[in-house]
Amino acid sequence: MSNKIFNLSEAASIAIHSMVYIAQNNKMTNVIKISEHFHFSKHHVAKVMQRLTKAGMIKSNRGPSGGVVLAMDPKDISLLDIYEVIEGKILISDCPMGYEFCSFNKCLFGPIVNDMTRRFKEYLQEKNIQYFLDNDY
Repeated sequence: MSNKIFNLSEAASIAIHSMVYIAQNNKMTNVIKISEHFHFSKHHVAKVMQRLTKAGMIKSNRGPSGGVVLAMDPKDISLLDIYEVIEGKILISDCPMGYEFCSFNKCLFGPIVNDMTRRFKEYLQEKNIQYFLDNDY
């Protein structure tokens, strides 16, 4: 077992990977194809697709010839947009752990947690779906 400092939820990972895959296909793509391509649970992909549809990022059609397709221009969808649909807004607060009260005069973690959060948020904001289409992912 290994520990990681950074941990992306499975739902956020499914959302980001699926959105790039959908854009690459440039046509109606179904949940089964997405789940098989990435070895994700079909049910988890379906739940994530529902959230992305509700947010207006993809269009969904039911039925045997149904599936999902981007509802927006790939350059107008940042990874941050996708991430925040799944996880909520990334907040940088006084306490990087989200505690309301601390017994110490200074944070034991110093600025590192907020710095990493800020850098992660900036990366997600800078990268849009079009970036991954243009750079042969």
